[in-house]
Amino acid sequence: MSEISERKRIWGWMFFDWASQPYNTLLLTFIFGPYFAEIVSNGLIAEGMPQDAAKARAQALWGYGLAATGITIAFAAPILGAFADSTGRRMLFIKLFALLYIVGSCGIWIADPDGFNVVLVLALFGIGFIGMEFSTIFTNALLPSLSSSEKTGEVSGTGFAFGYLGGGIALVIMLLLFAENSAGKTLLGNAPAFGLDPVAREGTRFVGPFSALWFILGMIPFFLWVREEPTPSTAGVKTTLADLARTIKSLPQRRSLFSFLGASLFYRDALNGLFGFGAIYAFGVLDWTVTDIGIFGIAGIISGGIFSYLGGQWDSKSGPKPVLVTSIIALVAVCVVVVSMTREQIFGIPFADGSSMPDIIFYGCGIVIGAAGGVLQASSRTMMVFHANPDRPAEAFGLYALSGKATAFLAPGLIAIASDLSGSQQIGVTPLIALFILGLVLLGWVKPKGDLV
Repeated sequence: MSEISERKRIWGWMFFDWASQPYNTLLLTFIFGPYFAEIVSNGLIAEGMPQDAAKARAQALWGYGLAATGITIAFAAPILGAFADSTGRRMLFIKLFALLYIVGSCGIWIADPDGFNVVLVLALFGIGFIGMEFSTIFTNALLPSLSSSEKTGEVSGTGFAFGYLGGGIALVIMLLLFAENSAGKTLLGNAPAFGLDPVAREGTRFVGPFSALWFILGMIPFFLWVREEPTPSTAGVKTTLADLARTIKSLPQRRSLFSFLGASLFYRDALNGLFGFGAIYAFGVLDWTVTDIGIFGIAGIISGGIFSYLGGQWDSKSGPKPVLVTSIIALVAVCVVVVSMTREQIFGIPFADGSSMPDIIFYGCGIVIGAAGGVLQASSRTMMVFHANPDRPAEAFGLYALSGKATAFLAPGLIAIASDLSGSQQIGVTPLIALFILGLVLLGWVKPKGDLV
């Protein structure tokens, strides 16, 4: 077999972003998340709960589900990463968790409005989400081996841009052909394709199997072109766990890495909160339909793809730190606008009756979230490469996942509690501002090129 070129290896690796992005774009954010909120809140309203309280409760249940999934990922990520490094079998782990992605996303099909089982639906969503997150950990661990460190930022940013492109195309297909509005019509004004029943919301529920099929096809170039350098398996379970324990204990002595993991713990949690609740917020506060939210998603995805690529170029020239700082500041500004706006006013300034300004402003917020969020994730991945031990990249990215998930329950949990206690979706999302600011402060102690140089 001829040797696979660097160009093919990089493209194969980037196809993982293309393949996996629909779980975030379609399921977490723009299609299934709002659908979950709609079905749950409608059920609660039918039981006699006031509308605003029902919407806040639906947001809270979604938050509790994401929090439980985040705790699972946080505990397991560094251990599995350490085992993958010790055994040299990262590709095997990717295959195993890819299977969970497929099973969980296909399971979304059971979310029929009649007999909607909240616990079962959240459990299936969580299985797929865990599969996506863990396969991402081991795929990220392959990044340092793809090319020289000088190109890492460019490769990471281009990968995220390619992922956004895939997620955007998948979202357009769902909106045009499958996801139905309250009248049972897609964005084209037709019934869902393939004879799917709009009354049973089969078009929208098809988002799960569709995402699974997209993932399967998208992973073909990855498995054809990406290869892992074989590593002798010499470490047993006890040795692996002991090495991991030593790494964790040494973190306070590595001030830059420790600060970066702490910063990412807060700002990535806040970003996931924005992704996880932005569309649900639009459904509850602005009364948007799934179609409206889908268009909002397309705008954010386009900006995310463009700016992830441009951010990768900036990252390669200036390093990831200034890119991270700028992105967080932009996201703080967005959160302030979102929290301060209703359909009637913004910052206490009233809109004219029937004004479209709330919609226009929120579309603008979506564009900034997509742009800054994509750049933030791509440059965070680059910063982790700069801090990773070249001999144990999966362990490093397991710790990176831990920092992103150790408090993954925090943003959704705080949003859930604030929404429950206040009965207001606006008040519910205010904790995100504090989380972003904490992350920004901790970045002050992070060295631009890591602490291994």
